[in-house]
Amino acid sequence: MLDAAMTDSPQAPADDAGDGDHALALAAAAGDTAAFEALYRRHSPRVHGVVLRLAGWQHARAEDLVQEAFLRAWQALPGWRGEAAFGTWLHRLAVNTALMDLRARRVRPALDGDDDSALAGLAAPDRSTGQGLDLQRAVAALPPRARAVLVLHDVEGWTHEEIGAALDMAAGTSKSQLHRARGLLRGHLGDTA
Repeated sequence: MLDAAMTDSPQAPADDAGDGDHALALAAAAGDTAAFEALYRRHSPRVHGVVLRLAGWQHARAEDLVQEAFLRAWQALPGWRGEAAFGTWLHRLAVNTALMDLRARRVRPALDGDDDSALAGLAAPDRSTGQGLDLQRAVAALPPRARAVLVLHDVEGWTHEEIGAALDMAAGTSKSQLHRARGLLRGHLGDTA
């Protein structure tokens, strides 16, 4: 996949991610691997963050998905028209990669059902680890579609219409899944979420 040295390199400052992305993306689309490496360094932390949340904090799975997203970006760059900012385009591609994986891994029988015991298998919160870790565990234990809607809406700022289009559901279903996810989190965290 991507060269391991890319993950060990220092990140470019976030301020450089604006106008420089367009020129780098055009160069990468023409086959410039150094330009693509610079884009990887700039954007991999944010991409990794959202993919990690969507993958339910499964680090190895998230790493694989990030690599797959950047591989897809490299392959799709020649078709990038620059209508959207490169970062926006890449972020959407990475989220779609994670969502495709989520759909492919539907192992729970009733993702949209009324299974209020979705968090039952999760151990009781350990207050010594802090609420942040408790929240991460609770989000990771959510049913996949509810977790995806929660992350995309509350963390990434997507609208219900955008989520519905990405997850092949109605906007109303997205709202319902968000309500369900928040309720499950509140129930598990003792109304502190």
